[in-house]
Amino acid sequence: MEQAGFVNIEIGPPVDTFGGAGGESNARLFEVFGYAFLAQKP
Repeated sequence: MEQAGFVNIEIGPPVDTFGGAGGESNARLFEVFGYAFLAQKP
């Protein structure tokens, strides 16, 4: 994100976004999580 020019980057905690989905077992096997982020572009 910094290379794209964003500043003040904040990344939230990992979130299980695959709970109940068809690929849930694969997501758990590969430890796939979603992350919320906030950044500003000056």
